[in-house]
Amino acid sequence: MDILYLLIPLSLVLVFVIAVIFWWSLKSGQFEDLDGPGHSVVMDDDRPPVEAETKKSGER
Repeated sequence: MDILYLLIPLSLVLVFVIAVIFWWSLKSGQFEDLDGPGHSVVMDDDRPPVEAETKKSGER
């Protein structure tokens, strides 16, 4: 029974810390674009960048 005097306040502090971290992540935009990273992997462009093409053509 005495352990409850420690565990209940400790659990309330832990819930408060988790709620603050979740609130901070919402306000900082962590959940703004959930689909973008998945689409960027699927829509990967296999063509080399323009800078790489100009360097290769300039070296020849």
